[in-house]
Amino acid sequence: MANRDTTSISSRDRALERRLTSALEGEVAFDPFTRGRFATDASIYQIMPAGVAFPKSAADLEAILKITAEHGIAVILRGAGTSQNGQPIGSGLVVDCSRHLHAVKHYDTQGAEVIVEPGIVLERLNARIQRDGLFFPVEPSTASRCTLGGMAGNNSCGARSLRYGKMVDNVTAIAGLLADGEPFQFSTATGADAAADTGVRGGDRVRELARRMLTLAASERADIERIFPKLQRRVGGYNLDELLRPQPNLPGLLIGSEGTLAAMTALHLKLARLPAHRVLGICHFPSFRSSMEMTQHIVRLGPSAVELIDHNVLSMGAQIPQFQRALAEITRGQPQALLLVEFAGEQLQPLEADLARLSACMADHGFADAVVSVTEAARQRRVWQMREACLNIVVSMKGDGKPVSFIEDCAVPLEALPEYTDAVTELFSRHGTRGTWYAHASVGCLHVRPILNMKEQGDINKMRAIAEAACELVKRFKGSYSGEHGDGISRSEFIAPMFGAGLTRAFEAVKDGFDPHGRLNPGKLVRPYRMDDRSLMRFGAGYQAAEPARPVLDWSEWGGFGGAVEMCNNNGACRQFVAGTMCPSYRTTRDEQHGTRGRANTLRLAISGQLGPGAFTDPAMKATLDLCVSCKGCKRDCPTGVDMARMKIEFLHHYYARHGRPLRERLIGQLPRYASAAAALAPLMNLRDVIPGLGWLSEKLLGFSARRTLPRWRKPWREGAEDAAHTADAAPASPADVRGDGRDLVLFGDTFNRYFEPENLAAAERVLRAAGYRLHRALAGGQRPLCCGRTFLAVGDVANARREAQRTLQALGPLVAAGARIVGLEPSCLLTFRDEFAALLPAGEAAPFARAALLFEELLAADLAGGGPAAARTRLALADQGGRTAHLHGHCHQKAFDAMSAVHTVLGWIPGLVVKPIEGSCCGMAGAFGYGAETFDVSMAMAQLSLLPALRQAGACDLIVADGTSCRHQIRDSLGREALHVARVLDAALVGAGVALHTRHR
Repeated sequence: MANRDTTSISSRDRALERRLTSALEGEVAFDPFTRGRFATDASIYQIMPAGVAFPKSAADLEAILKITAEHGIAVILRGAGTSQNGQPIGSGLVVDCSRHLHAVKHYDTQGAEVIVEPGIVLERLNARIQRDGLFFPVEPSTASRCTLGGMAGNNSCGARSLRYGKMVDNVTAIAGLLADGEPFQFSTATGADAAADTGVRGGDRVRELARRMLTLAASERADIERIFPKLQRRVGGYNLDELLRPQPNLPGLLIGSEGTLAAMTALHLKLARLPAHRVLGICHFPSFRSSMEMTQHIVRLGPSAVELIDHNVLSMGAQIPQFQRALAEITRGQPQALLLVEFAGEQLQPLEADLARLSACMADHGFADAVVSVTEAARQRRVWQMREACLNIVVSMKGDGKPVSFIEDCAVPLEALPEYTDAVTELFSRHGTRGTWYAHASVGCLHVRPILNMKEQGDINKMRAIAEAACELVKRFKGSYSGEHGDGISRSEFIAPMFGAGLTRAFEAVKDGFDPHGRLNPGKLVRPYRMDDRSLMRFGAGYQAAEPARPVLDWSEWGGFGGAVEMCNNNGACRQFVAGTMCPSYRTTRDEQHGTRGRANTLRLAISGQLGPGAFTDPAMKATLDLCVSCKGCKRDCPTGVDMARMKIEFLHHYYARHGRPLRERLIGQLPRYASAAAALAPLMNLRDVIPGLGWLSEKLLGFSARRTLPRWRKPWREGAEDAAHTADAAPASPADVRGDGRDLVLFGDTFNRYFEPENLAAAERVLRAAGYRLHRALAGGQRPLCCGRTFLAVGDVANARREAQRTLQALGPLVAAGARIVGLEPSCLLTFRDEFAALLPAGEAAPFARAALLFEELLAADLAGGGPAAARTRLALADQGGRTAHLHGHCHQKAFDAMSAVHTVLGWIPGLVVKPIEGSCCGMAGAFGYGAETFDVSMAMAQLSLLPALRQAGACDLIVADGTSCRHQIRDSLGREALHVARVLDAALVGAGVALHTRHR
């Protein structure tokens, strides 16, 4: 089959779109680009929906259900779209509850209860209630983006289910709507707010439905008690067993129903008290099987969590920069498996005793001195962040073969773990593949994914064979085929063989009772799709990701541009709000279009022909990428390494080749080439922000926002000009001038600092000389300064960027070869040498240059703190600042390349300076992004997320430190405060410097 064209919309769907648009307060989208973004989740499946709706209220949800019923359209309710088995996708109307339905409706701190709308993200809820010593204790690894509604739909569990149970154990009531829009509420409570003893609120039909469900469960009691797995981790089918409790748990029937029974409008949650202390014991094992054998013994010690990480995850995680530190802290030698064992309680001393008991238990079973204790909260957070990223670590491998989710959460009794895991490993071997193991050893639910190529029919056949064999294994060990992630498309087909014909019919009766016309998320749990139906898959028969005509960047690392785009596995880490850098535009808009996942999905559909001819360079594709600020947060924070900033460069090249590059983009790109002339005319060039009306005119003619000031042109920096005693060092250099002792530097004067803030380069010169470095110039006088090509890359002008890269390499390469290093101030420019140069230049040419390129603070931190050959730390005599506070904001590219620790290090050398880092994402300026009239509001919204609120609390005499020129401009433009490059802070702190640091913009 050829790539599927998804652009056609039927007249029926057009009519539905009109009805919904007029009836809803929220938005509706039926265009092919939006539909494509909601066609997938984190599974291997893809089903194009008829349209997408974004309700703003329960009234909107009710209208959606009634209107779709009239049109005979199915409804698929969706949270964050992070499900791994195809739950929130289908051919009907997808209803995204995450954009608007995220309110906390009621919060009772004394009763430890909260009522929330289904679209609220778990981590955001916990961030709000933790100040009161409370949290919602069901914590899956996707907590940073998963919604409570989605968690309820899947009956989520998380690492600490051993202590706190599953969603079904922590939801006390559900308010919702039946398939035709009729409201109801099911509760476990009795009393004035509940009907009789069934906990039902609603009309006669709702009460009758509840009675039918209770009668059905009672009639199936014998089979339920005989067949339902006797495990905590059983989430397959419908929870009929919850209706057999002494107090029937009617909400429990909806938990795990995957949106097939009703639409939830409010969830009543039971909260838990945060333990005052937690400790971790990292148990090391010489073999995977020995870890499996020990699990049951460790669980008897009463931990709150026991999590497995196998050697595959350890080895792959060691290649990912953000996890290297955590792994180095917790591993000894070369273990084949780790068990992360957590104890939690109110007093630290008993927990330390628990760790001692853990060590003794390990020693009793032959593993002496095999436990690494982690008691510091910061170190524990790093360990848990790595554990939570295990899924994304294992799917980060490049190429078409990927670990595939379909048997990843089968659960078996603890005593069966060694035999079960051996049997599954042997099953993989029979089919010529292997798997990775991790996750919830404490409850016998281990995530395992065989490596398969879903573009090959042969591997799809293997998937079917492995699934059927694994089902038989789980039955033999009296386990559960679905232990955490739900049924969806992958596992619904196996409900019948696991539960038998009688209970399968009972499940169908549940579905038919709630949804007699089968309109809510059809094909899941009952009357299921076939899990190997290739027409339902992301890579259908005939799928081919065609490369853009003559790619201009090197994508060979991924096997081509298409391979790079396909690295997105839809895990949704780009939708997080609290931690990390990415994705600032999604955090601001809550629009799937403006997250890394939404962009990657749209690119994949476009280059594979599924959005129609010419889609790759269509204006709708550009709109998808317009709010990408190229922060490179995804390069670091995306666990699969989706590099959207580089993809945007490639896209813009092809887009402007087709549509033409606007004047504003040409001015931005060519900035380094006319900067010298503009600086010579600085008084004239700076009139734009002085004479009334010129700002308005520049907005109308060029698109630069009249609400934003432009950078002020200055007399440019000249190397060595401020230090006559060292003019020889600033003379043009040859390789012969490089002594090779580590003290030779070329201070790279980027366009922004050279022409807008030359004081930064002058300060850097003084500090570097004070530290004992020799500074060299690379070009003879009169020649145009070197350029990294950053501005050209920002507008997709790759040809000119490549010319600048070649010119820079030609000039500096011989000096680097002789032993000199390149040091720069502007992160976006200097780090271009370490990033984009490899994609612009022939393979291997950029590598030595990239290794020699260091940010100012990286150089000092590496040399001075390390006592290297370049200089001695004692050469920087720094004056005491008397307790002055410095608020530190990190440039996005610094964060993406793990360079922020160097800033902390060098600022930490200054006596009496108190450094307060600002936790947050992009400042919103992002190069030229914040200057655009059409992006100004989004730019300011990004700044308001964390940066500006934090700085409004800063004292009048506090310092603000920001190494990015755009970050400093955003702060000055928004607050009237002057932010300083770290070079200026160090320069002013030099003993005898006599340099005053102003804290306000004048």
